[in-house]
Amino acid sequence: MRLRFLLRPGWLALTVVVFAFAVCCFTLLSPWQFGRNTEREQQNSSLETSFTAAPVPLSQLLPPGSVPDQHTEWHLVSITGRYLPDKEVVARLRTVQGEGAFEVLTPLRTTDGTVVLIDRGFVKLDSKSGVLPFATAPGGTVQLTARVRSDETDPKNRDAFADASTGGRLQSYVVDSRVVARAGRIDIRPGYFQLDTDQPGVLGALPLPQTDSGPFFSYALQWIAFGAMAVLGWLYFTVRELKPGGALTESKQPGERTRRKSVSEILAEDEAEYAESGPSK
Repeated sequence: MRLRFLLRPGWLALTVVVFAFAVCCFTLLSPWQFGRNTEREQQNSSLETSFTAAPVPLSQLLPPGSVPDQHTEWHLVSITGRYLPDKEVVARLRTVQGEGAFEVLTPLRTTDGTVVLIDRGFVKLDSKSGVLPFATAPGGTVQLTARVRSDETDPKNRDAFADASTGGRLQSYVVDSRVVARAGRIDIRPGYFQLDTDQPGVLGALPLPQTDSGPFFSYALQWIAFGAMAVLGWLYFTVRELKPGGALTESKQPGERTRRKSVSEILAEDEAEYAESGPSK
């Protein structure tokens, strides 16, 4: 029976590998890229809305007890309060427009007594990869317009520390209100607020993310194509085996042992057949 070759161990192993790869492409890799594309679209939508929307009071957009999420991130809020420069922390290992930098994180106590974390922007590195001197946050009551941001998370949950690179200032591996709160022993509401240009206390204003869709949608289509190609390739060689002279065809010469043709032999035979039957010039 010509279909018996499908039960051979080698062919079964090939079939398992091909279809496992195809299933991964269709159910894991492609949906993962589609999901990333959806996340990027949601971020772009929030960012574009924040470009045109007027700032609203912090308590209106984020009532007490609420946490920034994908629906509120990047929106502009107005905040009034006093900076707490003695509780300041700088975030290390940052990259701004392709260059290394530190971000300066200064808590601010609002007029209602709530403490929020303000990202005042970035400062560049000196020749020894330390932080360059930067202006102290202004004293007195200030009125700010800032963008809502969600806390970053350090997988190792490391606390702030000080060394010579920051002149003894506390530094953190992430921009996280929880880390700054532990370092300053104060309560800070979740999330942080990124200053735009021309705001009291801003240093180098951080650039906003680009609103392009990114390559995720095309990557998702590529994974679908890879899975389809794997299945079509398996079908091609299966049909090839059903024809006389297939790679698993047994030799009929007396004394010869059964063997399989290699893929290179199959391709060579196909090229020879094309050369013999190809169009004449």
